[in-house]
Amino acid sequence: MRLAARALEQRLNADTSDHVGPELPCSCGEPALYHGRHQKTFESVMGPLHLERAYYHCAKCQSGFCPRDRALRLELFSLTPGVLRMTGSTAALVSFAESSALLHELAGVEVSVKQVERAAEALGAEIAADERACVEKMGAVAPTMYLGMDGTGVPMRAAEVAGRAGKQSDGSAKTREAKLVTVWTAESRDAEDKPVRDPGSITYSAAIESAAASDTSPNRSDFAERVLREATRRSFTQAARCGVLGDGSVWIWNTAKELFPRAIQILDRYHAKQALHQAAQSIFGATGDGNQWATARCTELDDGQLRAIVHALRSHAAASAEATKYALYIYRNRARMRYPKFHAQGLCTSTGVLEAGCKVAIGTRLKRSGMHWTVNGANAIIALRCSKLSGRFEDFWERRSSQAAT
Repeated sequence: MRLAARALEQRLNADTSDHVGPELPCSCGEPALYHGRHQKTFESVMGPLHLERAYYHCAKCQSGFCPRDRALRLELFSLTPGVLRMTGSTAALVSFAESSALLHELAGVEVSVKQVERAAEALGAEIAADERACVEKMGAVAPTMYLGMDGTGVPMRAAEVAGRAGKQSDGSAKTREAKLVTVWTAESRDAEDKPVRDPGSITYSAAIESAAASDTSPNRSDFAERVLREATRRSFTQAARCGVLGDGSVWIWNTAKELFPRAIQILDRYHAKQALHQAAQSIFGATGDGNQWATARCTELDDGQLRAIVHALRSHAAASAEATKYALYIYRNRARMRYPKFHAQGLCTSTGVLEAGCKVAIGTRLKRSGMHWTVNGANAIIALRCSKLSGRFEDFWERRSSQAAT
């Protein structure tokens, strides 16, 4: 590989066609003058390349550039596209430090931790822009399709949460919420003839962004636009049946109502049972009575006995304000909790997608010990990770390569 690197290096350095005259136009509009050939070392999949390139400098804006760097897409990093691609792949999965170590151990490529961070975040920003600009259809339309929405907190740097209200004891915030949309199919059936998520059918899109828009604004919220793009890619509304799953968050159902008024709304059964266990904890504390009570309520939930659950919660209202809160939770979402009816229709009510989605797409990578993010940095890595998990990274890279060629 090192011999190949030397051969490529000699070939490129022997080609001086990147010197196209005494001056070239600068981006500021003024002429940039030729200042000889400058050497720089780039990291390639074959090892270091020491390249000499024609260098032009603009006296007005005091900046310079090398036409060959632009042609080879090397102007932002000291990494060739091949190494940049490898760096993006590792940084989507593990920390920047682990990525640097993996690149060295498995590929013999030397990319510092800071280089990995800069390259991955820049590549993720490209992917985020590509996600907004390119909404290509992918996958076949299934008879029934599901779309889920959820949110999870991402630990942030202090400057990113300054002045924001949060869940800390003093009312401050340490996290910002990343909102996630997932689309999947479940045409497969298990031994009990219940729908099972189809392997490889899940796609993800997420970011730290608002799901709210002012009443006077003619535009949708940033997250609503994201949901609509993902639904368009997957032809969600073209399915004979569309199901939207989520927890009890108001922003989820407002978004669903705005974008998919004919979709069947289903409160994810996992979240509903989790709420019942939380209610038991608030009423009984850490006792066996609470576990027994929650188990009985979950059985009633599966059987569609929502009135019995509300009655059981209200009987504790005098002693626990939380009991009233959860009774209202059940009442307000009762139309989304008709589980026996949904099961009779062969619909998913909980597939593990939502409870795992935030963990798989965001938590595993961005919520590790000691991590604190900027909003831009987090969104870049989230975009990179969602692209990889959704099987869209190759498509993005083909578009990126095509743009470079033109």
